[in-house]
Amino acid sequence: MMVLDLSLEVALSLPVLLGLAAAKGEFTLESAAFADGRPIPIKYAHHGVSGGKNISPPLEWRNWPRETKSFALACIDRHPIARNWVHWLVINIAEDTSSIPEGASGTANMPKGAKELKNSFGELGWGGPEPPPGSGEHKYEFIVYALNVKSLSLEANSSLAAFNRAIEGKVIAQAKLTGTFKR
Repeated sequence: MMVLDLSLEVALSLPVLLGLAAAKGEFTLESAAFADGRPIPIKYAHHGVSGGKNISPPLEWRNWPRETKSFALACIDRHPIARNWVHWLVINIAEDTSSIPEGASGTANMPKGAKELKNSFGELGWGGPEPPPGSGEHKYEFIVYALNVKSLSLEANSSLAAFNRAIEGKVIAQAKLTGTFKR
């Protein structure tokens, strides 16, 4: 049996050291509207869903890398029926931005300089969940990318493939939040 011999000084400082590590934390993405892995409330659903108001959800991120020069955001439905349906693509979010408020999509409340691209509905900005009835639970991945460039040059009607090519080699870190929806 091995016995660890920690000095009293080290033993007393260990909680402080662990607390500092936890305070620094990892790059995270959260929403006040739903927890990771939990259902997205109906008001954020697309207009084709009964009760859906197509309001973009609030998002907040923290602990991004210091060398971040901008952010990009994607919300994709990864369900096999949806085949990577794009619900939201946003580029050129300033490096000092830490959130997007509820209902900001398509309004002056989007972060200054941010550019929304078309979703798979063919609309600019947020397009809420609208899975086919009876197709089961769909998972909506919200991913915020910390980038090493100030901006990306993409047209508003750029595809997900074009978005992925544009961020390739520029991602310093990413944070993900998954919401679910079914009808």
